[in-house]
Amino acid sequence: MKTCDFYYDLPKELIAQTPIEPRDSSRLLVLGKESGNIEHKHFFDIIDYLNPGDLLVCNDSRVLPARIYGIKDETGARVEFLLLKQVSGNKWETLCKPGKKAREGAKFSFGEGIMTGTVVEVKDDGNRIVDFEFENNFFAALDRIGQMPLPPYITEELKDKERYQTVYSHELGSAAAPTAGLHFTNELMEKIKAKGVNIAYVTLHVGLGTFRPVKVDDVTKHKMHSEHYEIPEETAKLINETKKNGKRVIAVGTTSCRTLESVASFYGEIKPCDGFTDIFIYPGYKFKVLDGLITNFHLPESTLIMLVSAFAGYDNIMNAYKVAVEEKYRFFSFGDAMFIS
Repeated sequence: MKTCDFYYDLPKELIAQTPIEPRDSSRLLVLGKESGNIEHKHFFDIIDYLNPGDLLVCNDSRVLPARIYGIKDETGARVEFLLLKQVSGNKWETLCKPGKKAREGAKFSFGEGIMTGTVVEVKDDGNRIVDFEFENNFFAALDRIGQMPLPPYITEELKDKERYQTVYSHELGSAAAPTAGLHFTNELMEKIKAKGVNIAYVTLHVGLGTFRPVKVDDVTKHKMHSEHYEIPEETAKLINETKKNGKRVIAVGTTSCRTLESVASFYGEIKPCDGFTDIFIYPGYKFKVLDGLITNFHLPESTLIMLVSAFAGYDNIMNAYKVAVEEKYRFFSFGDAMFIS
């Protein structure tokens, strides 16, 4: 398959710029992966499509307010730093703009001195390793000075940082939100549990590579970024029990899906573990765990639209996206949702 096979035309006005209130009032396109049938609902209707004994698997990763602005000591130049991952101790790999103002040895002050940083290495790919200094706790300081690293297609300012977090986010470490989970409210989750549906959690820290475009024509030549995941013992147990009982395992988001399928592919089973995954799922992949998927609408020619095409069938997905555009669904991170089963 070619990357251009996954292109669709999206009017710019359908890219959601702000989150909808309340969270679960977003629209929901329900797609049957065998039949290709489509229904139009609201997200709070998801409960009608879940059965007692089913298992929802959610990603509890929490987004770092990873965008910070530094003032260069010598010149007063303003440079944007995007924290990508913790390398060791107080050293972080970062993306800098403009990079030419952040050469090795350059020192910066953040938040009027709440934090300082020194560029200690410039990597081959242009990323910088920055050694930060601060009082007390790094993450407390970051919370005071950092901004949410919203995707480049969102141009409006986010007034409430928590709206780019799921209500069940817990494990700090993502550079972007696992957005399928943004539709859940605490009340909806309680109703789902009351119906006899189980909820379990995995952690996959979303990297900025999730927005990296596919630059090769041949889909199979694309190299995925690597992301850290963890499956706790309780979650592994619930997944295995659900499968044994003939009930459905439903992933909330492509990150939960990739975590489960990575572990099943590597170990041949679901077990408590942690590690790194660069699994790339595209049409032709045989799913080992998933029976259902809750997901948002993804960018044209992205690895994520390839993943959902693998799960629901290429023709079904391209038709569903065409219908979603015609029906003026809201797209991407703050947009509407799809349930595939």
